[in-house]
Amino acid sequence: MKFQLRLLFCVLLCSIALVAQNSGDQVAIDVATKSIRPEHIRAHIRFLADSLLQGRAPGTPGYDIAAHYVATELEGMGLHPGASGAWFQSVPLEKAVTDTEASSLELTVTGKLQKLTDAKDYALSTWFASPAGKKEGKAESDVDAPVAFVGFGVTAPDQKYDDYAGIDVRGKIVVTIYGAPAAFPSTERAYYSDGVVKAKIALSHGAVGKIDIYLPEDWKRYPWDWTVPQIQMGEMHWIDKAGVPHDFYAGLRGSALFSAQGAETLFTGATQTLEQVFATARASKPQAFALPVTAHIHTVAKQTVIDSSNIIAELKGSDPALRDQYVVYTAHVDHLGTCPAIDGDNVCHGALDNASGTSTLLEIARTYANLPTAPRRSVLFVFVTGEEMGLLGSDYFAHFPTVPLKSIVANVNIDGAPGGFYSMKDLVVLGAEHSSMQLDVVSASELLGYSLTPDPMPEEVAFIRSDQYSFVLQGIPAVEVGDGIHAVDPKINGLEVQKKWLVTRYHTPLDNIDQPIDFNSEAKGAVVNFIVGYKVAQDDAPPSWNKGDFFGTIFGPRHAGKSTEE
Repeated sequence: MKFQLRLLFCVLLCSIALVAQNSGDQVAIDVATKSIRPEHIRAHIRFLADSLLQGRAPGTPGYDIAAHYVATELEGMGLHPGASGAWFQSVPLEKAVTDTEASSLELTVTGKLQKLTDAKDYALSTWFASPAGKKEGKAESDVDAPVAFVGFGVTAPDQKYDDYAGIDVRGKIVVTIYGAPAAFPSTERAYYSDGVVKAKIALSHGAVGKIDIYLPEDWKRYPWDWTVPQIQMGEMHWIDKAGVPHDFYAGLRGSALFSAQGAETLFTGATQTLEQVFATARASKPQAFALPVTAHIHTVAKQTVIDSSNIIAELKGSDPALRDQYVVYTAHVDHLGTCPAIDGDNVCHGALDNASGTSTLLEIARTYANLPTAPRRSVLFVFVTGEEMGLLGSDYFAHFPTVPLKSIVANVNIDGAPGGFYSMKDLVVLGAEHSSMQLDVVSASELLGYSLTPDPMPEEVAFIRSDQYSFVLQGIPAVEVGDGIHAVDPKINGLEVQKKWLVTRYHTPLDNIDQPIDFNSEAKGAVVNFIVGYKVAQDDAPPSWNKGDFFGTIFGPRHAGKSTEE
C-alpha cells in the first residue's frame, strides 16, 4: 500500500510538472504570436536592404552599418553581449581576386595548342598565398598536366559509388561534373556536391588541379552570364591562427569552371561525347576515362586581408541544471555588395537573402527577451558574416565558439525567412530527418497548422549552402526551416514561384524591398522558428543524431571532442 501511494505521488508530481511545462509553452507561444509583427520585420528589411548599405559585403562600411544596427537592436531588447562581454566576434578573412590579364588557361587537344578565352570559355578560381600577407599582396600558381574525366568526382563508400574506380589520376587535372548523383538521398547528395569535399577527394587520389563542367540543365538554373560575374568578384576564406586560409587546398594548383562551349573543346577527340557522359551522369552511374588533353593553368590573384564580425547575443537559461547548454540561432547579415546593374541599380540588396532572415531573427530574439521566464537552456543569437562567400562566419564560430562546443546542443538557422513568397500550407525543413529535432519540428509545424514537405529541389543542394551546415560539420544537430511549395491560394504554384525567383531575382539587384513580399506570412514562419528552438531549449534531453545517421556517424564524434577524418 505504501509503495502504491508513493507511486501515485510520483505520477502526480510528474503530471503537475508536465502541465506546468505545457502551460509555460503556451505562454511562450502566445508571447511569440503577439511579439513577432509583420510591420517590425518590414522595417528591418527596409533598412538592411537599403542602397545606403551597398549590399552589406563583409569588410565594407555597409556591412559594418548593418552589424551595428543589429547590435543596437539586441542591446535595446535587454539581451547580453555574447562574445566575451562584447557584441562582436572578429572574423579574420583573406580575399583574393583573379587578375585575369595576368592569368591564362591553355589546352593542348590531340597535340594542337588551343588558347581559350577568359569569361567566354572558362572562369578561373582564385589563388591564395599561404600564410596570408598582412595587408595586400599577390598570389601566383602554375600547373601543366594531363587531364582525366572522373564523372561527378565522387568517392562515396556509403553509397557504394566511386567515380575514381579503375583510373589513376596522380599528377593529373581532373574534370568533374557539378553536383552529385541524383540517386543519392537529398542531404547525402548535397554533402558529396560540396566543393570542399570534392577537393579533398581529388587530392586523396593524387590530382593536382580541377576543372568543373555543368550538365545542360544546370546552365538553365545558373546561366553563364550570371555565374561569371560572381566568380570574378573573388573568393574569401577565414584565416586560422597560423595565417593559413581555411578550406583552401594548395595541392590543387589550378581550378576553373568551363562554359558549355569550353567543355565541347575539352572533350574534342574523347572516347565518349559530352552527350554520352551527361546521360551516364543522369543515370547516377560512375564513369572515368583519360582525355586526349593537357591543360596549362596559370593563376595570378590580388589578395587582401580584411576583418568582419559576427554579432552575438545571449539569453541565460532558467534551469540551473541545463543553463550551461545552448541552443544557437543563426542568420547571415552579409550579402554580395555590388553586382551587375539592372535598370541602373548595381546594389545586390539581399532583401529576402538574407535581410529577411536577419529581421525575423531579431524579432525572435525580442520574443525571448519578452518571456516572463527564460527557457531552461540558454540561447545564443548569432548573426554571421561571410555566408555568401562560403559560410565563413558560421564556420569560424563553429571552430571558435564563444561557449564550449560540447555545450551547444542544436542550431536553428534562418536563410530567407520562410513565408516571404506567399501564405503557405506547408514547410520544407532541411536536416530535420537526421536527428531527434524532427520531433520538435513536427510539433512546431502542427501548432501553426503547417504540414511538412520533403526537399522538392534536391538538385539545389541547399542543405550544404547555408549556415546550419557549419554546425553539422562539428557534429551538432541543426535544421533550417524553409518555404513550403503549397500556397494557401490555389492559384499560386509555389514551386514555380520559387524556381522563377531563383533565376530572375536571386543574387541580383532585383532582390529588393520593392519586390512582392508577404510580411504576414513571414511573421507566422518566424513563430515556427521560435517554437522549434524554444522546444529544444525546454526538452529534458538534448537533441541526438538518429542511430546510424550519415552525418551523425561522420561528424558526431567532433561534438564530443574526438578528432575525425571524413
